[in-house]
Amino acid sequence: MIIDQQFAKEVALDLLEINAVILRPDDPFTWSSGWNSPIYCDNRLTLRYPKIRKKIAQKFVEFISDKFPDVEVITGTATAGIPHAAFVAENMDLPMSYVRAKAKAYGLGNQIEGGIQKGEKTVVIEDLISTGGSAISVIEALQFVDVPVQAVLSIFTYGFDKAVNRFEEVGVPMHTLTNYATLIDVAIEHGYVDENQLETLSEWRQTPETWPN
Repeated sequence: MIIDQQFAKEVALDLLEINAVILRPDDPFTWSSGWNSPIYCDNRLTLRYPKIRKKIAQKFVEFISDKFPDVEVITGTATAGIPHAAFVAENMDLPMSYVRAKAKAYGLGNQIEGGIQKGEKTVVIEDLISTGGSAISVIEALQFVDVPVQAVLSIFTYGFDKAVNRFEEVGVPMHTLTNYATLIDVAIEHGYVDENQLETLSEWRQTPETWPN
């Protein structure tokens, strides 16, 4: 679910302007998964722009305060979600934790860092959701130690059905600042792509695993 429709357009334009999102429908990227894609997203670039990162953090803070006022800890996904979780936690004067992709093979062998306690309600901050796998792993790690996850919040999502279904299966709602459909609308409006490329961008969104075949 998009948190705020007007804000979704604003932040989509921000991402395009700083090249955090690049659209190349005629010269696709290859993701680490092997998928061909007309879009590449690197929201880490928002960290370079104080005005944008503050805008993102403030919208998260407003939404959490309104929808999840009893949250006790803000949790980031490693690694890209960590700084945004830190900004939010600082603004809300709350503890912060983060979850590694897997437990450390040394020391105490922690997977969850920051000292979150059993039973403490948390909201997870993620920078990008594609298939949802990394966020689901974080949810499962937290639920395993009896930490209730109230929601996952992301900066951007592709809106794949696979991800939507996975969040429904674990019973945790996912909310996003902006998404693929909004971004494409904004990209056309501001000349980042043209109408002739819209069909290509739509086809990829429907069958990303096999596109362009």
